[in-house]
Amino acid sequence: MLNILWPIFIILSVIYGLIYGKADEINNGMFESLSDAIELSITFLGTISLWNGIMEICKKTSLMDKLTGFLKPFINFLFPELKKNETAKQEISMNMIANILGLGNAATPLGVQAMKTMQKENPKKDTLSNSMMMFIVINTASIQLIPTNVIAIRTSLNSENPTSIIAPVWIATIIAAVIGIFFTKILIKKVK
Repeated sequence: MLNILWPIFIILSVIYGLIYGKADEINNGMFESLSDAIELSITFLGTISLWNGIMEICKKTSLMDKLTGFLKPFINFLFPELKKNETAKQEISMNMIANILGLGNAATPLGVQAMKTMQKENPKKDTLSNSMMMFIVINTASIQLIPTNVIAIRTSLNSENPTSIIAPVWIATIIAAVIGIFFTKILIKKVK
């Protein structure tokens, strides 16, 4: 749907600009936007490469096992249906760790893989399981210790203090996660 709406918006904007004699502003705006987009992409590329590299190192060392072990009590509490599915629990752990580190782009493929693994054990293939619903809620809240994407955007826009948002992000994501988990647990119990 968006691949239809965006071109329509762009075409209408250009037509409107041409009708009202703003061709120079349209031209300048396109080139400035292109420059900004390239600069932001390069900033993101560096940030994503750094953290994806760190995640790969973590996977190949005992650090990932230690982090997964640290999260195991939380995962067992949040996903009681997955007691015997160690693969799903490890994929969920890796996704949560990537989100905690603020690596939304690295967390996405890990989350998709975890959902596929949970879907294999889902008895109703056309309905989300309780574990899948909880996983979506946790990913939506996405507790972050280091919001790397937001810091990268603020840095690319020459913010004087790009890391000043860390404490508000902690507060907002922790509150969102606690409330989301609380209500999901209540709703899961009511549905059973």
